[in-house]
Formats: sequence, structure tokens, C-alpha cells
Amino acid sequence: MASKGAGMAFSRKSYGLTSDAEKSRVTGIVHEKLLDDYLHRIFSSTGRAPMAATSRKLLNFQNLPEHLDQLLHVDEEAEEEEESQGQVEGRLGPSTVVLDHTGGFEGLLLVDDDLLGVIGHSNFGTIRSTTCVYKGKWVYEVLISSQGLMQIGWCTINCRFNQEEGVGDTHNSYAYDGNRVRKWNVTTTNYGKAWAAGDIVSCLIDLDEGTLSFCLNGVSLGTAFENLSRGLGMAYFPAISLSFKESVAFNFGSRPLRYPVVGYRPLQDPPSADLVRAQELLGCFQAVLSVELDPVQGRLVEKESSEWQLQGQPTVLLTLAHIFHRFAPLLDYEVQDCLKQLMMSLLRLYRFSPIVPDLALQIRYLRLTIAILSHEKSRKFLLSHVLFDVLRSVVFFYIKSPLRVEEAGLQELIPTTWWPHRSSREGKESKEVKDETSEERLRRRAYERGCQRLKKRIEVVEELQVQILKLLLNNQDDNGGEASRYIFLTKFRKFLQENASSRGNMPMLCPPEYMVCFLHRLISALRYYWDEYKASNPRATFSEEAYIPPQVFYNGKVDYFDLQRLGGLLSHLRKTLKDDLASKANILIDPLELQAATMDDLDEDEEPAPAAAQRPMQALAMGGALPLPRPSWLSSPTLGRANRFLSTAAVSLMTPRRPLSTSEKVKVRTLSAEQRTREDIEGSQWNEGLLVGRPPEEPEQPLTENSLLEVLDGAIMMYNLSVHQQLGKMVGVSDDVNEYAMALRDTEDKLRRCPKRRKDILAELTKSQKVFSEKLDHLSRRLAWVHATVYSQEKMQDIYWLLRVCLRTIEHGDRTGPLFAFMPEFYLSVAINSYSALKNYFGPVHSMEELPGYEETLTRLAAILAKHFADTRIVGTGEVPDRGLGEMGTDGMAPLAIFCAQCQPDIRDSLMQALASYVCYPNSLRAVERIPEEQRIAMVRSLLAPYEQRPWAQTNWILVRLWRGCGFGYRYTRLPHLLKTKPEDANLPSLQKPCPSTLLQQHMADLLREGPDVAPSFLNSVLNQLNWAFSEFIGMIQEIQQAAERLERNFVDSRQLKVCATCFDLSVSLLRVLEMTITLVPEIFLDWAQPTSEMLLRRLAQLLNQVLNRVTAERNLFDRVVTLRLPGLESVDHYPILVAVTGILVRLLVHGPASGTERATSVLLADPCFQLRSICYLLGQPEPPTPGTALPAPDQKRFSLQSYTDYISVEELAQVEQMLAHLTSASAQAAAASLPTSEEDLCPICYAHPISAVFQPCGHKSCKACINQHLMNNKDCFFCKATIVSVEDWDKAASASATSSAA
Repeated sequence: MASKGAGMAFSRKSYGLTSDAEKSRVTGIVHEKLLDDYLHRIFSSTGRAPMAATSRKLLNFQNLPEHLDQLLHVDEEAEEEEESQGQVEGRLGPSTVVLDHTGGFEGLLLVDDDLLGVIGHSNFGTIRSTTCVYKGKWVYEVLISSQGLMQIGWCTINCRFNQEEGVGDTHNSYAYDGNRVRKWNVTTTNYGKAWAAGDIVSCLIDLDEGTLSFCLNGVSLGTAFENLSRGLGMAYFPAISLSFKESVAFNFGSRPLRYPVVGYRPLQDPPSADLVRAQELLGCFQAVLSVELDPVQGRLVEKESSEWQLQGQPTVLLTLAHIFHRFAPLLDYEVQDCLKQLMMSLLRLYRFSPIVPDLALQIRYLRLTIAILSHEKSRKFLLSHVLFDVLRSVVFFYIKSPLRVEEAGLQELIPTTWWPHRSSREGKESKEVKDETSEERLRRRAYERGCQRLKKRIEVVEELQVQILKLLLNNQDDNGGEASRYIFLTKFRKFLQENASSRGNMPMLCPPEYMVCFLHRLISALRYYWDEYKASNPRATFSEEAYIPPQVFYNGKVDYFDLQRLGGLLSHLRKTLKDDLASKANILIDPLELQAATMDDLDEDEEPAPAAAQRPMQALAMGGALPLPRPSWLSSPTLGRANRFLSTAAVSLMTPRRPLSTSEKVKVRTLSAEQRTREDIEGSQWNEGLLVGRPPEEPEQPLTENSLLEVLDGAIMMYNLSVHQQLGKMVGVSDDVNEYAMALRDTEDKLRRCPKRRKDILAELTKSQKVFSEKLDHLSRRLAWVHATVYSQEKMQDIYWLLRVCLRTIEHGDRTGPLFAFMPEFYLSVAINSYSALKNYFGPVHSMEELPGYEETLTRLAAILAKHFADTRIVGTGEVPDRGLGEMGTDGMAPLAIFCAQCQPDIRDSLMQALASYVCYPNSLRAVERIPEEQRIAMVRSLLAPYEQRPWAQTNWILVRLWRGCGFGYRYTRLPHLLKTKPEDANLPSLQKPCPSTLLQQHMADLLREGPDVAPSFLNSVLNQLNWAFSEFIGMIQEIQQAAERLERNFVDSRQLKVCATCFDLSVSLLRVLEMTITLVPEIFLDWAQPTSEMLLRRLAQLLNQVLNRVTAERNLFDRVVTLRLPGLESVDHYPILVAVTGILVRLLVHGPASGTERATSVLLADPCFQLRSICYLLGQPEPPTPGTALPAPDQKRFSLQSYTDYISVEELAQVEQMLAHLTSASAQAAAASLPTSEEDLCPICYAHPISAVFQPCGHKSCKACINQHLMNNKDCFFCKATIVSVEDWDKAASASATSSAA
């Protein structure tokens, strides 16, 4: 116990006293002599008799401090002895005994700030104290916080422990285990009694007799060990080994022992000098209670202290003030420790108390917490030292779910259960609802009333939790120190930093379920203070219009740790955008800091500076194959290191209205979260605080208090860290209800169909029906709890508010131009994920469409996705392969697999996938169509950019969704052969009903017609990817077939199957994009006046023939793999790929103009791979029909488009028949007119077409199709590698004639 302040002079100013000679004679309180008698009576030493009035000094309030100094004086030798108590005989080490967290531990442990509490965080961690004993009798106590596996006792410094062996498992270590009721010293025997949470274990060691014993709650358990090793080098440390999540608190004597043992001394001695002073002051206080002043009679009256009442006498009040002025410093540590222990006890009780029907226990503990936090000094102390350390405060905002519905009284609250019947709709856009019977309606209403009763009880707890946060966010309690809100901000930022650093590593510091509740309470308290500030400041905004100003992201006032920015690394952005910071935001980066950052990059990056300077910036901006290197320290979990540029960067603040010269710049340094003051955050007359560097696009009027902006920023970060993930996990309860409801309905149907005579089957079905009903009763009540605590209407509005905040923040940041790159990535991630949560997690009880401003919000999000998915200011950070794939199905079937499992999609991938999902639903697609025309055209232009050097599968998916519903036989939601199987999730974007966009299709057509290079570059990339995807698919099914035919038992890798299905789906989607292009702009292929049309048409015909031949061959590889129906290859079937190819052929050969049809026919027939039999296969015919005869009926065992009448219309079938007749006739005519061609006249590249082109200047030859395709990607000659300058037509006859005339 510290004695700080014991010798300080009494402050007269504090009590309004005076030393004026005249006023000292008349105190204004009581007569001088009576005051002297009273003060001598109160402040006489407890160990001496009172002095006679004639021999003592006159005492008043002026000289009372001097008298108190003499009264409380402790012999200096005694104090020196106290200071040297660390050298007490028999004990070695510091006088203040704590746990040795620097070197005396094994395993992973969480140690409290006071170094007395410990929580196990590994299999079997061990820790010892800093002080040991070698002689005498010693004792320490341990509070058991959890009753699990622990071994408590003593060990020597030579004991070596590991994750399997702890205290008591080695020589010279001794332990008591109350969990297994045993004692341990290498071997083990029964000993003692079982302990429980809250018990106190006393550990006693007698090194004079060589014995060791234990007590439980003050009751001796007997001697545990005898004949301890003693002598030279033998000293014993208090030690403990504990398993995962077990926790205890030690008391080595810093507090009075709960159960002191006679003859045994605590390891840490009490502060004897302070105890003497405290005893004297307590005696003085007791004297005040037992003596009363009688001013009328001028005497002192003795009375019982129990009858004492404060009547407001100034003399008594000033006397008590002198006593407590000296007593307060002595109580400081005890009061703080008492507060800490009280708060920890409340937290523990709140966390582990059972869930009773009215939540009375939780309410009681929360109200007591509020009462404690309502005291300003207590609140600030707890905020600074207790609440956020080891993340304790978050527990107070969590409402745990009951493990059993009985313990929470849910059966009484919700006596009637009900569960929704899943309709036949696919996806959540549909509003089809099954008609319910009157009995079901009554059950549903009774269930809803029970849910409302439960919700009201939970709301009481939630309101108390919000009150706690309102106290912690109070910024008006800055009397004599920092306001609570700014202490909270510092601790809150550290809390976020710790959880951001451990993200992705197990275990997470703060459990996600705690984070969800904390976020909702924080939003409620934050909006309360935001709107309260608006009420007193009309120029501010309401919380409904909240956003984070963009300058917060680049002025360095808020620490974002090592979280990624949209434009890449912070150090990179500060170097490349320093001019923009100076011109737009009036912030100047110190050149010395830039130089230091550059040197750090050279030290830590593997790539040298010259090589880095030569990298193309366009590739970096597009997130291509040359990602910006990431220094190793940015990935380090070490707290605070990632912000070294922010914490040391010098910035200059200039007046926004005009540029200032260098001499006028005022340099200020940004501060870390711990160093900031209220002025650093809120600003002052000449300082904008967090909002320094306001760009000209931002309004001058304040949004709210700057500190609330930082709280809001932290709330958004919290959602990104773990809240969204947890919201998705909790949907599992609803899924379980649907599963069991479906099983119950199936069982009831079987009961109705089961014959009465089969009593054995009826009994089994009845038993199953009972099991399913009981399980549904339990799950429906649990679902009510989840809906009330996680998915209520209020929680949905909180997430919706966060979504709108992010949208406004992104919009404001976008206006700053290049400075938008400073925004942290998680703002875009939260915007995307919160919309997904609102759409998918809160139904069917609550619908996003009911939220205010729903359509406007959809449109704003659509505008952001459309603009930023190809924004060059956003640099992808994930190492995405060049041919990276998304996570959605391309044709409504199997999800796309990412080739590299270790690669996580970066923010550019996330934006692309979000846009792809957005166009799958009618409401959100209409929102895309509502954005300004200029933005729509820019979005489509980005989608039509060449596929190379960027993730292209998501782009293709978007284009396919815009077309789905318009193509040949392309109106399905699920493939015909998959209708009987149950989808994993009917709400996947790929399983939504077709909703094509004719508006965006028209934009696509206009852009493809716009310039001579747009369509060729786009289609060339599509054809390249189709060639790659289908070739990969064929190669993989060959490997799968070979593995399946081996005699030995073997298994095909599921990953290989998934990638194979992915390549198939990609091939189908690319074919559909080609179908859309031919439908919208047929002249790209059929108008040969365009220089690339013939080449594109020939390439297309070549690929179509390859696909048809591979898929339609009799008993071929494709047929055999489809027949196997392997798990993972469910989407691989004849129908999707053949109808896609058929759609292209019909558009070319039936719908096109006569001249175009003729060209397409000639090109198709000229391809050496063309087989008329493949076209016949489409209608189930093995051979081409005789011209002029009707088509025979298809063989039922063969594939035929005529079998899919629910998917293909009569008109479409008629067009296929017309196409077959046309090709049959044209093929016969071409065969009759064809002349034999010598081999030397064929193209030496493809050997399919005659030579028709000569290269200049080298003179080598090939067909036009080969050279035109080659020149799309390369300018070098096939043969000699010379640069091709031009390509000229070549005719053999004309060339021979010219040669002979020259001769």
C-alpha cells in the first residue's frame, strides 16, 4: 500500500480557510476553546492518553495539518525496514509478488494486467511466480474461477514442463488437483475434496519441517507431501498448470488473505507503515462518530457511534475533510482493486448465470453495473484499467443463447410452436406463398404472440446494455481529467487492432457472437449521441445522413493498422499521390519521411527499386500478373508496427482557399491513439482535429462530433472483422427447421399412403413422426430466440443503416478523385456484405423491401458496383491467377472453383462477384437499369474489354445473366436432368429465374458497333477462352475416364472433378455470350466488308464443329463420363452445351439475311471438321434424312431436342429442322461441286483450307484464317519469325501466269 500524500500540507484554499489574525479568533463555526478541545479529542494518538489542556498547544484548522503530520509520523527505521522487505530471510525475489510472464511459463497463457490472474490458452500451460522461498512457513491463496483441470502447488526453478507435463508431474514439483481430487508428485494418489468455481485454495509450505499441505475454503485437507528436498539451491516457487480456458486469480499477500493460517506468512508482506497510518485515521474517524459538539453549552458530549447523524455542522464536516484527505491515498489501491474485483465478479456472474424465463439475473447484474459506472471516477478507472483489457466489457453486451429451451423457460413463453412451410419458389424474389389452413393460421399467430413476449423481455436487457454504452460514450464528464468517451476511443481502437491482427488465426480474441451483440448496442448508443448533438447544433446532420468524410482516410489521424487500402499500401500511396494530397487536401508529406519509407521498402522488398520502377502501372492498377509487392512487416501480427508511417509522418496544414508558399506552412505531427487528446480529435478554433485536410468537394458544416465519426468508423470495421460471418452462421438454425419440417411432411405423407395391414411400418413411421415433431418444437423455440437476438426488425435496421453509411462514404470518397485510393478496402466489403446479409439472412420474417428508401439504396449500390468494379484507382491485392475464376455457377449449375485454393479473392474480385450476383435478381437488375445512362454505358464498355490479363469468368457470368431468358432453350432455372435432385441452396444467384435486360443488351450492341476494334478484340478473347476451356475439359474427362476404367480400386480427386465441371460450365457460358453477340450484332460475323468478319466467322465455325464432334460422337468419351454421373460432375450433360451451340447455328443459318446465311453455310461446310451427322444428332437421328422426306421419330434412347418440350418451344424445334434441311441440301451441293486439291496447295498450318495469303516481306504463305488469327496476338511470321508488314491475297493460277510472262 502506497503512502503517497501522507506528508502533504493541508490545502487551505480547498476549504476556503484564512490565516487572518482577527478571523482566527472567531472561527465562524464554534468557540476557539471548544474547537481546541474537539480537535484534541478527535486527533489524539490511539496509543497514548490525552494530554492535559494546560500543557498542550492550542489547535485549530490552521495548524491541524502540522499536528496530523506528527500524529501520522512513522519511525524512519520502520519504513526502511519495510522497503527492504524483499530481502526477508527465507524469501528471494521482489517484494511485490506477481506471476512471471517474461520467462517463468510454458505454453500459451493470457495473464491479467495486474499479473495475478491467468487464463489457459493452450493444452496444458504452466506459469510460476517471481518470488521463491527456501526457509520458513509460507502461504498463498488461489481463487478458482473455473472448476476444470488444473494442478496448483509449488515447483523449483529446475523443473521443466511442457504441454503434457505440468506442476506435480516432475521431481521437486508438488500439486493439488481438485478437479480429479488427487495430489501429484511424479505419481498420483487420492487427496482432498473436489473444488468448484468460487472456492479458495490455500497452498502452505513448511520448509522448516519439510511438509506441504493445502486448505480448501479455510478447511485443512491434511498434509499432502513430506520430506521435501531442502538445502543448497533448493527454493520453491508458487506455480500452476491449467488446461484450455481454465482461469484462476492469485493472492500472494497484496490483499489480506481470505483464510489466514496461524504461523504461516504470506509471500508478500502487508505495508506495515501504511497500516499504522490507516489505523490512526480510523481511530480519528471513530472518535468523530462518538463525540458530539454542543455549541450552546460549550462542551463535548459523548454518545454511541451507532446513533451518530450528520446535522450539517461545519466543524464536523471540515474535520472529516481533513481525515479523508489523508485517508484517501491509503485507500486508493484498495478501492481500485475492490472496484476491479467487483466488476470481474459481475462479469463472471452475468456470463455464467443460467437463462431464467424473465432474465432477472442478467437484469440485476446489468443494473448494478450501471450503478457503478454512473460514478464518474469509477467509470474512468474501469474504462482505463479493467473493461477493455482482455476484452471484458464486450461480455456485458452479449446475450447468450440457452443450450436447452427448458432452462430459459421458452416452453412457458412459447407454448405453441410453428414453423414455416417452404414454398416451391426458387430464390427469395418470388412472392409465392402456400395457402395455410385455419389451424395453421391459429398456430402461427399463437407462436408469433409468444415470440413477441420473448422479444420484449430481451429488449429490457438490450436497453440496459445500451445504457452502459451511453455512460462509456459520455463526453461531458471531463472535470479534472479526460472525458469517458476519449478513454473509450483509445481502448476501442486497441480492441479493433487486436482482433484485426488475429483475424484468420485461431482462436479469435473476441468471439464473433459477442461482436454481433456489441455492434448493435454500439450503433444504438452512437445514434443517440449523434441525434442529440444535432438537436443542439442545427447545422449538423441527423444520424440518418451519416457518413465518414474522406479526409479521415488520408490525414493519418485514425489508425488503420495494416488493413489494406483500395490503392494498395499506404507507403506507396503517400509517395505516388503526394502532389494530389498537397493540391486537393492541403496536406504535405515531409520529404524526409518519404525518403525513410523508400529506404524501408528497399530493405524489406525482394525486388530492387529499378525493377519496380520498370513495372507497367496499368498492370498494377488492373490487378494483373504483376501485383504490388507487400513488405513483410505489413503482414506481421505485431501490434502497432504497421502504422509507423502514420505515427511519424509530418503533415502541413494549409488554408483550403488558396495555395500557400513553403514558408507559410505549419507542420504538425499526427499522434498515436494513446497520445491523442480531446483537442486532437475534436479540434479547436485553428485545428479541425480528425477532419484536417478537408478537400474542396466536402461541405464546411460539421456532420457531428469528430469522436462520434471515429466510433462509427470502428463500428464499420467491426462488421467487417467477424459480424457478417457470424450472421451467416446463425442462419443454420432456420435451415435446420426447414430440413426437419420437410422430413416431417414426408413422413406424414408416407403414413397416409401406408396400408393399414402393415402395422410394423406404421409403428416405425409413427415413431419417426414423433421424433421429428419434438425436434421441430425445440428448434422453433430456439429459432424464436435467434430471431429476437440476431434477426429482429431493429437489428435489420442497424445493418441497413451501416449499408447506407458505407454508400455515402464511398460516394463522397469517389468525388476526391485519386485520393479515393486511400479509403480502406473494408468500406466496399461492408457495403457488399451488408446488402447480402439483408437480402439472405433476415428473411422470411423480415423483408428488405419493407425498409425505407429501399429502391434508392439499391440504385446507389448498383451505381457503385457498376463504376468501381473496373476502377483503375482500386488495386487488387490478392494473387489471382490470370485465368482466375469466381465463386458462382456460370450456367446455374456447379459453383466455379478457384484453381488456386490458397488465393483469396481481392476487393476487385469481390466487386465483380457482387455485380454478377446483383444482375441475377429482378429488383436489383432494375436498379442497375435505373443508374444514369452514362454509367451504364461505361459499365458495359468495361465488360466488353478484352478478357486477357484479368479475371474474366465473373465478367462472362454477368454477360450471360443479361442474356439468360432470351437464348435458344435458355429459359430454365435448373437443368432438366437435375430437377429430381435437391439443390444445396435454392437461394444461390445461379438458381434464380431468368431476368434478361434488353436495355443493357442494347448498350452492348451499340458499343460493339461503335469502333472497328471493339468487337474484334472482345470476340477474339472470347474465342480464345472458349478454345482453352473446352480443351481443358476434354483433357480432364480423358483422365477421369482412364481412372474409372482401371481394374484396381481408385478414387478420382474431388478437386479435379470440380475443376472439370467448372471448365464445362465456362464453355457453356462462353457459347451463350457468342450467341448473344450474334443475335444482337450479326454483321460482326456476316458482313465481310468488315476486315475481321471472315476471320471471326471461320474461327467460330472451327470451334463449333470441334464441340459438336466431341459431344455427339457415338459411345464416345463424353457419353461415358455423363453416364457415370460422378459426384461433382452433375452439371456435365448433353443438353446445356448442345442447345448453346444450336442457338448459335440457328442465328447464323436461319435468322440471318440471305447473303449472311450463304456465307455462314459456306464457311461451316468448308471447315474440314464439319460432319452433318453431328447436326442430325441434335434431333435424335443417326444419319442425315433423304432430301424431301419427313424426319422419322427420334429414338427414345438417344439424345434429341424434341424430348425437351418443356424447355424448347415448337417454333425453336421447327427452326432446327429447317437448319438441318438447309445444311443437308447445301452439303450435297458442295460435295458435287468440290474439286480435288493437292496437298501442296493446302495451308501448311491447318491443312484444312487452300493457301490464300502471302506475307510481306518474307513471302511465306498460309490461308487467310490462320494468318488473321495469328496476327491478333503476334506480328512475327510462323516460319522465319520476321516481322510481318502486310498480308496480300495469293492466287496460284495468277501467280503462275505472272511468273511465265516474266520469263
